[in-house]
Amino acid sequence: MTAQQPLSYDAFVELAAADPSVAGLVLTGSRAHDGMVTRYSDHDLYVVLAEDATSDLTRFAGHRTAELDLVVVSLSEFRAAGMPGFERYALARARVLLDRLDGCIARILADKARLGAEEAFRDAGDRLDAYANSLYRSVKNHRDGRTLAARLDAADSMRFLLELLFTLDRRLRPYNKYLEWELDRHPLPGWDTGVLLRAVDRVSATGDVALQRRLFALVEAVAREAGHGPVLDAWGEDLDLMRPR
Repeated sequence: MTAQQPLSYDAFVELAAADPSVAGLVLTGSRAHDGMVTRYSDHDLYVVLAEDATSDLTRFAGHRTAELDLVVVSLSEFRAAGMPGFERYALARARVLLDRLDGCIARILADKARLGAEEAFRDAGDRLDAYANSLYRSVKNHRDGRTLAARLDAADSMRFLLELLFTLDRRLRPYNKYLEWELDRHPLPGWDTGVLLRAVDRVSATGDVALQRRLFALVEAVAREAGHGPVLDAWGEDLDLMRPR
């Protein structure tokens, strides 16, 4: 643990497991996703301390090397992590290495992984409106000869589309790095993973208007079935520009 002997992942896990103040150890990132590890992958580790516990391990808070990144938090801080926040997906797919609370650590992670019904419905409406907005701008810019703007708006629309589809399933959209990994193992109901990914890839790269419109027709049907018709109806006659010709 000196400058000549940096703290290793295995050594730290052994150290933490021997500390009774540690309520849990949670691994996130590539090493929590089977098949995603490369020679550049480090270990991203949450160290969860029992509430009001004191531990010498707090001296490692913020530790960051090419092998090991540590986040040292209390149990209450761990409950709040990513709620909301960018870290929520990482925690949703995290791996529990140690749980001294009879499954409490695992239950906290499970709660992060599943959107509440009201939360999902509200967020899906917002994502749907954002998707429609970028799609509309893309198609309109293409019509007006603004090729670059049309492609950029099309790429933006795919981001909102993916967020929408995962939210409709009450799930978190994965980071781009894990999108294919996520869909290979946990497909979106009603969507062919290969077809969806190819469409996202082509629209993002080319702004293909005909494909955007065909994709919107599928999304519109799904969104209306989920109760988001009012969001779409608010677009009025502008929907005609988004729908297939």
